Amino acid sequence: MYILVRDDVPLGYAMVAVAHASLAGYLTFQHTPEVREWLNGPFFKAVCKANAKEFENAKQVADHVVLTESALDNQEVAIVYKPRAHWPKMFKFLRLYRDSASMPRSPQGPAPRA
Repeated sequence: MYILVRDDVPLGYAMVAVAHASLAGYLTFQHTPEVREWLNGPFFKAVCKANAKEFENAKQVADHVVLTESALDNQEVAIVYKPRAHWPKMFKFLRLYRDSASMPRSPQGPAPRA
């Protein structure tokens, strides 16, 4: 499962958006075979930052839910995707959402394998 958060969303709102996205993704897609398989493992998730252009392009990928934040005038803040076996190539180039000062960069990149 991927969750994308716009990189211009303040950290506190981003944290709330990720929590809401996780639940929204599960509730929206819970009865699909892909989610049942994902729940049985491996239970991979990736939270990534996306700039405005990446965010707009990502909305073209099927099976997603876009989340808004009422405290930010209903701005779109995150997108969650139904788990899948194969992800579009663009997902390999997204940046993991993390505190870059405290975490070393992963050589594998953010792409979950399931």
